Amino acid sequence: MEYLNKTINSAELSDIFEIPFMLRDKKVQVSVLPASDEDDERPKYKKRQLGFLKDIIPPLPDSFFDPLPEEDLQAWGL
Repeated sequence: MEYLNKTINSAELSDIFEIPFMLRDKKVQVSVLPASDEDDERPKYKKRQLGFLKDIIPPLPDSFFDPLPEEDLQAWGL
């Protein structure tokens, strides 16, 4: 990527920008970079699954969510 850095007096920029009071009549550094589309420069990433164990642990069976039998509930005092 090409760029330009130049130190100039801020008065040279007064026709282009409104110079803040604290920067008037001082040397300033100007950097010029090429404009780019955000989509072109953004790296392309694969979608990632959240949770690192998803591939290791199989999904829970539907019976996991069934209520416990009454004898198990009594054993736990519930």
